[in-house]
Amino acid sequence: MKATTTSAIVLAGGLGTRLRSAVPDLPKPMAPVAGRPFLAHLLDRWIDQGITHFVLSVGYRHEVIRAYFGGTYGGATLDYAVEATPQGTGGGLLLAAQHLPADAPFLLLNGDTFFDVPLSQLTELAASQQTDWCFALFRTSEPGRYMGMEIAQDSRITNLRTGMEQPERLANGGVYIVHPRSLSGLAAQPDTPLSLENDLFPRLLAAGQRWFGLECPGAFIDIGIPQDFHRAASVLPVHTAQRTEDALHH
Repeated sequence: MKATTTSAIVLAGGLGTRLRSAVPDLPKPMAPVAGRPFLAHLLDRWIDQGITHFVLSVGYRHEVIRAYFGGTYGGATLDYAVEATPQGTGGGLLLAAQHLPADAPFLLLNGDTFFDVPLSQLTELAASQQTDWCFALFRTSEPGRYMGMEIAQDSRITNLRTGMEQPERLANGGVYIVHPRSLSGLAAQPDTPLSLENDLFPRLLAAGQRWFGLECPGAFIDIGIPQDFHRAASVLPVHTAQRTEDALHH
């Protein structure tokens, strides 16, 4: 079954307070890695896998992101869902989803995380199981930092176990295939930021939605804290050529 997902939402609106000591004057996705914004590396990887339309959910210093990327990048179209006030990752998703069709699954990405996931495999699992959410999972031994996921033998996600302390566990890698029907009835609330993991996830799973997970062995890096940001250049794949649109900005 061939992957057909060609649109993606990138959650890029966070304040990046934990990274401020290393990158004091930029929104977190614009933090420079190997001479280019982290977000450029992220978009490159997904464009290489067939994504042709991105909706960037932005807030803090969004004008810096828009000024760099504009309306097209690497042959892909970029739209912007701008938060007037901080909406949280959940609220940002709900705002951005308004830019996409209501009947086509889309890719959802964290703007501060790179996870080298095979899009075709994730999309195939989502299609074969008719999932509401299909999660890319990675193995970690870092206690407490990443949301643990309990998964059955048929790949169905059965429970969320945040802050697990086991020596090794499957964790949420911040890459998802989302069917818009899963967001039906939900709306961003301007005065109440919503967290994707802490607010929306428990609610959606408790509602009986079809959640499945795919363990992926690819490279993973979350630049949310300085020590991981400083090692990002050694984790991200090397692209043999920068994209023409990117070069125009320099």
